[in-house]
Amino acid sequence: MTGVRRALVATLIAIVVCAGALVSAAGLWFRNAVYGDHSSPRTMTQIVIPRGSTFSDVTAILAQRGVIQNRLAFRLLARLRRVDSDVKAGEYRFPAYQNEDAVLRALVSGGAQIAVWVTIPEGYTSKEIASTLAAHDISSQSALERAFQRGSLVFAGERTKNLEGFLFPSTYLIPVSASAEVTEKLLTDQFKKELPPDAPAKARKLKMSVPQIVTLASLIEREAKADDERALMAGVYYNRLRIGMPLEVDATIEYVFPQHKAEISKADLAVDSPYNTYKRPGLPPTPIANPGRPSLWAAFNPQSSAYLYYVYKGDGHHAFARTLAEHNANVARYLK
Repeated sequence: MTGVRRALVATLIAIVVCAGALVSAAGLWFRNAVYGDHSSPRTMTQIVIPRGSTFSDVTAILAQRGVIQNRLAFRLLARLRRVDSDVKAGEYRFPAYQNEDAVLRALVSGGAQIAVWVTIPEGYTSKEIASTLAAHDISSQSALERAFQRGSLVFAGERTKNLEGFLFPSTYLIPVSASAEVTEKLLTDQFKKELPPDAPAKARKLKMSVPQIVTLASLIEREAKADDERALMAGVYYNRLRIGMPLEVDATIEYVFPQHKAEISKADLAVDSPYNTYKRPGLPPTPIANPGRPSLWAAFNPQSSAYLYYVYKGDGHHAFARTLAEHNANVARYLK
């Protein structure tokens, strides 16, 4: 073997030895960072992971709060286990002195989770809200439905029949151990905050009670598509109520049925129910859904007009009319 070849072989051997040493050192570093370091967190620590957070965001939050010490090792561990997309937003509690393996396992399994983010869409009924909460393991659907039906609020001396309409639609961080009653209070407390500060006075000025205006807001929530039409639609309802004209709101008929109906038939319009606003004048006995802020605002601040009718145009907006003849013309135009 020539001197050049000996030198080349020696160089290759040295490279392999160095590479092996580097791999071994990296393995020792990774093992110590993930399994050996129990220095964090120094005390029990609670963190909130916002909705929409990436795993990089989660890692940064954990590091900032002192739950983990090594971001790179933590991200590598999650990537190797293919769980970097399995962490759910919510609130977590970590005991003191956990290694990063234990932290990741607690995050992915949900064992450290103490609260979960839940979004309640505008226009949901109390039953739909109960189903949504139960799907996030917040109490049981039956317990929630009972709480919503048995609960009530008092406004200016008038007690509501139940909590339909008063469970404010929003996004909540709810403890996973919350009872139906605790959850109910969370939603109704938020509803009270969303009411106008002078709600009873506004209601008296409109010759209504707060529960009646919330009922009207629920009709707006289920019927209106565009925010800029909500106050105008509220005005239509007030106009009809003032002259004793039935409201004739399809959404009140739909509320009678246990399942959603995409279209209301002529037979449906004849159903015998206090919620049938085609057959019975005035408002239905309770709200038919839980209205959001725009519908509540519209119900407390109706837009004055001479309109008594509206029909959906199919583009997210409605055509409004003062007379039955105008309304029939709009129906012929838009409901061909």
